[in-house]
Amino acid sequence: MPVQNAATASNTSTWPIIDDASVTSTALLTDMYELTMVDAALHSGTADRRCIFELFGRRLRSARRFGVVAGTARALEAIQRFHFTDTQLRYLKDNAIISDKAISFLENFRFTGDIWGYAEGEMYFAGSPLLTVDAPFAQACLLETVLLSIFNFDCAVASAASRMTIAAHGRPCLDMGARRAHERAAVSAARAAVIAGFAGTSDLEAGKRYGIPTIGTAAHAFTLLHDTEEEAFAAQIALMGTGTTLLVDTYDVLTGVRRAVQAANNAGGQLGAVRLDSGDLVAQAFKVRGLLDELGATDTKITVTSDLDEYAIAALGAAPVDSYGVGTKLVTGSGIPTAALVYKMVERAGSGGTMEPVAKRSESKSTVGGRKWAGRVIDPAGHAVEELLVSAPDEAHGLAVLAEHSARPLQVPLVRQGEIDKQWIGPEALKAATLRHRESRNELPYHAWRLSEGEAGIPTTYL
Repeated sequence: MPVQNAATASNTSTWPIIDDASVTSTALLTDMYELTMVDAALHSGTADRRCIFELFGRRLRSARRFGVVAGTARALEAIQRFHFTDTQLRYLKDNAIISDKAISFLENFRFTGDIWGYAEGEMYFAGSPLLTVDAPFAQACLLETVLLSIFNFDCAVASAASRMTIAAHGRPCLDMGARRAHERAAVSAARAAVIAGFAGTSDLEAGKRYGIPTIGTAAHAFTLLHDTEEEAFAAQIALMGTGTTLLVDTYDVLTGVRRAVQAANNAGGQLGAVRLDSGDLVAQAFKVRGLLDELGATDTKITVTSDLDEYAIAALGAAPVDSYGVGTKLVTGSGIPTAALVYKMVERAGSGGTMEPVAKRSESKSTVGGRKWAGRVIDPAGHAVEELLVSAPDEAHGLAVLAEHSARPLQVPLVRQGEIDKQWIGPEALKAATLRHRESRNELPYHAWRLSEGEAGIPTTYL
């Protein structure tokens, strides 16, 4: 086909037409083999067998002494939108991905099962069943990829963010990672970071969607746009007021600080903050603090950016820094970009209808069969000492065993017969998850807060 000039191209396009419903549907955010398994199960007569799947991590990485549950609300919203549109079904049919029998099954697909899970913001450890899906095989199977993609990313970001807020010792951490990630992943990362204690984000879509406070003033380009640094600072203050944050390292840092303070003084106020984005941040912070105080700008804050991670933040602990802007290392999980969670069947109905534990026996990838009820054992001092996973036939038996061991139950009902409990989604759910994370993390023993590699914060025990 000859290439057409954009100005003369006709309205006829060889690109596929994408309908709005397909964009909002999550049904094809999946791996092909999930659909082919369902197809085969429909033909073998096993698609309706009741099954229980658990989403968990086999182990924590040595650089992670705990994990943070994040993504629950996004997963529930994805389940709400998990339905197949006519366009999607036509794609599956035209490409002979599944049979007509499976196409008919998917036409009115809706999840009708139950889901339990750790409340968002909770800590988790090896084996912790972050989600427990109880549904017919064909329903539970189809959710695997979309659930794993959400939890593996969000938990990785939240776990890294929690370590960063530990290292910050109460100083605010702010998400500035939007330009370092997929544009949609950046929105999810901002939400996960807030769960772990971040105070705001530079990403406006995240602010709009989740009610997260947004931050941002100007980059080096704004300074370079003007003939002088003084003109750039004056222009920013004229619009944003003296309480703004001025970036002072485009040229010489200390000269920039003097010009920034003078620009605020000329406008009749004291400068809100200066931002440092390069060089030896520890040494510069001390020099800048000294100069600000010498110039009478004692209330002017110092915020630092420049490829920070939890270790860099910890190194700045003794420096006169007031807040941290974190980008690349946040949205990439600070070197661990996935939580390495898996989604495995642990129980199913046999041919007679009785539920039976099932498990993989593969070397290094074995699983523990049977549905687990999770609790955290707390000692008299209020510190967590053990993650307890109890195999039991139902909730009553599971909770009874947890109570015998003085373990705090960790799982909550998220979905009942396909109906999502709305308390787990929306802005209020995010606020609750942030508070829950703080409380859950405060239960951990001191060694679990260390940034060094080591054993998990608490051991996991199966009963």
